[in-house]
Amino acid sequence: MAEITYREALNQALAEEMERDDQIFLMGEEVGQYHGAYKVSQGLLDRFGDLRVVDAPITEAGFVGLGIGAAHVGMRPVIEVMTFNFAILALDQIINNLAKLRYMSGGQFTVPMTLRGPGGAGGALASQHSQSLEQQYVHIPGIKVVMPGTPRDAKGLLKSAIRDNDPVIFIEAEKLYNFRGEVPEEPEFLIPLGKADVKREGDDVTIITWSRMLTAAVLPAVEELTAKGIDCEVIDLMTLSPLDWDTVLASVKKTNRVVVVEEGWPKASVGAWVAGEVASRAFDYLDAPIERLAAKDVPMPYAYNLEELALPIPADVVAAVEKVCYVD
Repeated sequence: MAEITYREALNQALAEEMERDDQIFLMGEEVGQYHGAYKVSQGLLDRFGDLRVVDAPITEAGFVGLGIGAAHVGMRPVIEVMTFNFAILALDQIINNLAKLRYMSGGQFTVPMTLRGPGGAGGALASQHSQSLEQQYVHIPGIKVVMPGTPRDAKGLLKSAIRDNDPVIFIEAEKLYNFRGEVPEEPEFLIPLGKADVKREGDDVTIITWSRMLTAAVLPAVEELTAKGIDCEVIDLMTLSPLDWDTVLASVKKTNRVVVVEEGWPKASVGAWVAGEVASRAFDYLDAPIERLAAKDVPMPYAYNLEELALPIPADVVAAVEKVCYVD
């Protein structure tokens, strides 16, 4: 199995799917001549031509709307936003058209469109370019929300998103593009949407996370906790909507302790929703209050050192796990 970067895994997924189905096209700012702002579309213009790899002007509402229209007439667009911070400009199209048209048409229209691009902290890109905004999409019925945390998951989930007959919001962690991992090369390698993955089995505590926090905060902390004799189970949600409650609740009923780790802000967040649902559905199984770790409730600082201080780090995870395990 080849070891490649998160960026290369996404590129493979796009190329394989465009090779398989000529109704798939990629459109967005700089996806063609520049090969993508983060080089995810490297080589795709040369391979598939400018009718299927389309450079768009800086008009997010326009090209997201064009993608929705194309999906209505049988195409399967993949729309790249330079960053999900800029997708805010297309929220009217996303909320009122992308998410709703199947329902408002009584099922006469489907919108098989994937809206993808980077999100989260970007390495000193400052507050307007470093936001984790997944909670606003999870809030909207009618769209699926996917956030892979490894190269393998990025490839398998993107291929499934492109094949899905409903709209999918696919958020790639900006700081993971150079992260390397083993990725299957089979063209039919798919990971189903709506399923969480137990990245590590354990008996003492369940750590629930997704996207970059998996490798940036949780797994390094688990190494330290294992050395201290605490056996952690790690669940990577991967798809935030629909969320795989069966896997989450089965783990909680086994370990009886929960820590939720996210990169987004703490108020009205995905982590708050997960903690609330776990408390409601599995209260009798909990031996300690649920601990939540999130970004500090401030705009993301510009300076590298302050950006790191604004986000959960492995030491925070260690402290949270020890708290729910009542370790002095």
